[in-house]
Amino acid sequence: MSYQYVYVMNGLSKTINGKQILKETHLSFLPGAKIGIIGPNGAGKSTLVKIMAGIDKGYDGEAFVASGIKVGYLEQEPHLDTDKNVFENIMEGLKEKKLLIDEFNAI
Repeated sequence: MSYQYVYVMNGLSKTINGKQILKETHLSFLPGAKIGIIGPNGAGKSTLVKIMAGIDKGYDGEAFVASGIKVGYLEQEPHLDTDKNVFENIMEGLKEKKLLIDEFNAI
């Protein structure tokens, strides 16, 4: 049986301010995989996820997502507009979806 990985990381290394965060990391995930990342502060958990989501591209090695697969990333500390209330901030994040719904409803 042949397996198609949805995400692969080969020999990935990342150094930040002279500190090696990831060293020759190899990962591969099959469809439906459930993963968890644990470790102390500064261990590289957020860095790893940012690389997986395609946000951080400053590394050695390779990381790629299979065709048709989308990796999302939700920041630990969202950037909210303090001049807006909770509802307005939520609607700002849903702006693109709301435009699509409005376009659909206009038909």
